[in-house]
Amino acid sequence: MSQSNYPWLVVAGFGSHIRSTPSTLTIRHGGEVREYPLAAIRHLLVVGGHTMHTSVVTHLLKSRAAITFFDADGTPTASIRAFGDDQEVAIHERQKHTPVYAAAVLTAQNSLKARLLGIQRQNEALKRNLFYHGEEEFLHESLCQLEFLIKLDELRRMHRLTLDMYYEIMARALPPELGFHRRTARPHRDPVNAMLSLGYALLFGNCCVSVIGAGLHPAMGALHQGDGSLVNDLIDPQKPRMVDEAVFSMAAEGLCDAGYELSADRCHLSDDLVRHLIARLHETIDQELLNANCARYLDYIMGTKELHLIY
Repeated sequence: MSQSNYPWLVVAGFGSHIRSTPSTLTIRHGGEVREYPLAAIRHLLVVGGHTMHTSVVTHLLKSRAAITFFDADGTPTASIRAFGDDQEVAIHERQKHTPVYAAAVLTAQNSLKARLLGIQRQNEALKRNLFYHGEEEFLHESLCQLEFLIKLDELRRMHRLTLDMYYEIMARALPPELGFHRRTARPHRDPVNAMLSLGYALLFGNCCVSVIGAGLHPAMGALHQGDGSLVNDLIDPQKPRMVDEAVFSMAAEGLCDAGYELSADRCHLSDDLVRHLIARLHETIDQELLNANCARYLDYIMGTKELHLIY
């Protein structure tokens, strides 16, 4: 549970008791009690299963704050807002009419930079070079070319090409018996792809909470398209540091046969392996950074600042 420096407050997990007076929001979890000034909260985000007193709804809505509920995985289920509250509608209108090309270029650039850094860190850890001849030069040349691509379709094609190369390069660091050669679609037939998908799902859920907390529409992205496209834009540059390093590190250390099971059409991860991976991801997924980037994106949409995102 954290408020950080942002006007949205997240209550995540299970078992918290949420109450409110006209001036203070109180959250009790086990023996811990936290209090927040009600006037500082513009959006309460309730993730998972908790007990909430009706006074919370009454007092927050009177102060023109919103409440949004999520499943445990970060999927939004419902929102409550005061009558006449159209702030979110105004933000969505600004999103709809903001040119997306600059944001798409920045997302593609940051994503490729982050993956080049990820390969570099892997090279240093292994004390050998994962690149084949010409690959590193090609990726750096692609990075330089991104801002000169005129059409979004060209930008997306280049992004997919460099993304595919990244996974193929990183696969060289892993034991061949794991069967990971590249990123594949579901259902996954190797444990590394299955672990990556689990990690990306957790990262998506965490970022989705931040996106909605900022009042942004999660389906109005730039580089990506469709449902959750803005969330995918924001997490794409974060994947190498927040998910991939943990997954590739665990895979390189070796996964015992009991950690996963291969059936005729998919790979099943064991409960122990899932728990171990989630414990690592709790350390690597930086909610503060996700919050900061959502706040920066909101500033960009509202025209108050140029777009600058951290990866």
